[in-house]
Amino acid sequence: MNLQSKTTLLTAFLSLAMVVLITLGSLFFFRQFSLYTASEHVRSVAEVVRVSLTESMINNVIRDRQQFMRRLTDVPGLLMVRVVRGPAVDKQFGVGLAMEQAADEIERQVLATGQSDFRIAGESNSPVFRGTVAFVARLEGEPNCLSCHQVTDGTVLGAVTIELSLADMQNKALTTIAIMIGVMAVFGVIFTLLFRWQLSRMVRTARGVQKVVAHARGGDFSGRLEYHGADEIGQIASDLNSLMGHLQRDLGTINRDIARLLNYELQGNTNMITTTTEMVEVLLEVAQFKQAVEEDHSVQDVYMRIGRVLMDQFWIQHFSIYEATPSTNHMRPVLVDGENIAECRWCLDRVLVRADACRAQRTGHIVHSFQDAYICPCFAREQAGTGVGHLCIPIIHSGVVGNVVQIVVEQHHGHLYQVLLPFIQVFLRESASTVEAKRLLDTLRESSLRDPLTTLHNRRFLEEYVVTLDSTTKRGKTQLAVLVLDLDHFKEVNDTWGHEAGDNVLKAFAKILHSQVVRSSDLVIRFGGEEFLVILQGNDAAVGAAMAERIRAAVENLRIPTNGVVLRRTVSIGVACFPDDGDSINDVIKRADLALYQAKESGRNRVVVYQAEELKEIHSASFSSPEKKE
Repeated sequence: MNLQSKTTLLTAFLSLAMVVLITLGSLFFFRQFSLYTASEHVRSVAEVVRVSLTESMINNVIRDRQQFMRRLTDVPGLLMVRVVRGPAVDKQFGVGLAMEQAADEIERQVLATGQSDFRIAGESNSPVFRGTVAFVARLEGEPNCLSCHQVTDGTVLGAVTIELSLADMQNKALTTIAIMIGVMAVFGVIFTLLFRWQLSRMVRTARGVQKVVAHARGGDFSGRLEYHGADEIGQIASDLNSLMGHLQRDLGTINRDIARLLNYELQGNTNMITTTTEMVEVLLEVAQFKQAVEEDHSVQDVYMRIGRVLMDQFWIQHFSIYEATPSTNHMRPVLVDGENIAECRWCLDRVLVRADACRAQRTGHIVHSFQDAYICPCFAREQAGTGVGHLCIPIIHSGVVGNVVQIVVEQHHGHLYQVLLPFIQVFLRESASTVEAKRLLDTLRESSLRDPLTTLHNRRFLEEYVVTLDSTTKRGKTQLAVLVLDLDHFKEVNDTWGHEAGDNVLKAFAKILHSQVVRSSDLVIRFGGEEFLVILQGNDAAVGAAMAERIRAAVENLRIPTNGVVLRRTVSIGVACFPDDGDSINDVIKRADLALYQAKESGRNRVVVYQAEELKEIHSASFSSPEKKE
């Protein structure tokens, strides 16, 4: 039941209750008024009878009182008048008329007590009011009752009984009440109708407000109220319409601005509240994400954070993040399915050596297989399985593709991720500048830690890395083989054939080291000038000596064409082992350098393993002493 029906029923009920209460009140008060009026009427008639009988007694015509009593009964509404003599009067004057002797119980009680009695008698449809009034002798007043009656003051001389018909009064009362009820009923109906009419306007406004608010909750602020009154309801309608207009205009503007910021295409029936809330939440998350990646230590940390966003925010379990190097046309996977691995899982290996084989890297456009499953020939379909597609998003760094993020999902989820694509892109876009900056810093730092001529790590790299290498080896309780290498008679090359020839010799020697030391955990360092350092992790002096011998033999067989001549060089190598030959790696390097010094002293082109007892006469040696080692 709606509000209008409830209010109408309540109003009708209250009107009916008011009519009933007024009716009952009128009946009660009319009855009380009728009884009071009848009582006063009886008293008046009784007084007339008393005065008439007293005058008749004084004028000695008391025997004619019966005629007077009959004339009283002719009065309209007066049914009966009867006088009853008291015992004191009978005693003094004898028995009276016959009609005065028949006293009933009520009259006898009044004669005995001197208290008048009033009551209703007869049928309810023809009510009769009976009143019995006592005549009491009094000294006061005129005439004096005691002047004729030989009684004391206060003696009951008699009583007069009067019966009045209340039918006429009852009919008039009922007629009056009926008229009042009719008037009240008409008033109640009119009041209910007027109230319902006035309420209907409020109800229509309330329903309009409910409808407008319901649409607003659904993101539609175009609803308006139609109310033209100048009262409070009209003001409410006007204010609500103004509010909806502001929300539609301002929230729509905010919605469109955020959508442009996110590069998100709004649909025509978009819920502005929900969409704006979601986009603002995304912007907040993006702001937090951007602050986090800017504070990350390395670019790999940034890649890991991107991976967590893909997994946690967008429920993506399979993905690859590739790092592209346009200058070399290479790509490498830096994160695959949340793991730091260096192997392709969702693409063919050829994208690693030919980055332009990747369609997204080559074109700089988003590539997906949700409409064309074979759009990219490098997608590893056999690995992914049937019903699985990909979405590849290029990330632009300074006008070129610096990264490619590949998302691997089931084909039937393709539409969902096309919808989510703008939100994914905003995270990638915000991380792009940080990734580019950290990659540049890594490149600059790497260049500062590498020898530009040979591309090997330099002495500064060793200084930064040696503490970590030392603690890692001790913690793992492993060994290190340290090789210190020095080209024999290298100064002669520079002096005879020039520095260009010397540079060619150094580069050729670096290639030999690269080809012989193949493990990624091993380190090759240009220590200074023609002196080099090789650190073999997890190996002892015997393994180091074997590696040194292979390097020595390869250098001995090396032919270096330069400036029209073919140069041949040899190398001397000293070998020591950590922790057998020293408490720190720096100490072991010194021991290996002592062994190198011994190799030089004993004829060059040889490998010497550090033996403390054989080298005890050598107290110290410089890391680069051309005068002694040449």
